[in-house]
Amino acid sequence: MRVLLALVLVLGLAGAAEPRTTLPDVEDEVMCVECKTALNVSTSPVADQERAFIREQIAKGLTKQQVKDALVDAYGPAVLGEPEAKGFDLSVWIVPGLLVAFAAGGVALLARRWRRTASEPEAPGPDLDHADAQRLDAELTSFDR
Repeated sequence: MRVLLALVLVLGLAGAAEPRTTLPDVEDEVMCVECKTALNVSTSPVADQERAFIREQIAKGLTKQQVKDALVDAYGPAVLGEPEAKGFDLSVWIVPGLLVAFAAGGVALLARRWRRTASEPEAPGPDLDHADAQRLDAELTSFDR
């Protein structure tokens, strides 16, 4: 009898692991298909229809993901606030990361090149024979006066 009671409790708790969703949980992750703004800030009549649809789905006991899937079925993929991570929509997730990586690589390359040129000593001038060196010194001292 105890084993049966423990089994019922475990199965009951496993079924209750998914928290019940609420309108604000879903509303801030989907868009109004008419005005293309987040549903939680939209005031259009279509947004009110979407909210009513979400309330119906929540009343049926659906999870957050199931409600979002039902919204996509009813209104199309444009209702999602985030694009799906497959197909062409995957580029929305990949391109910004690549841009950041290239920018960081460019900055690192420039910093390395900049440090290398700043630390190199000045190139020595041409070798002068003794007479030319004396004449150069004499001309430079004439400018000091």
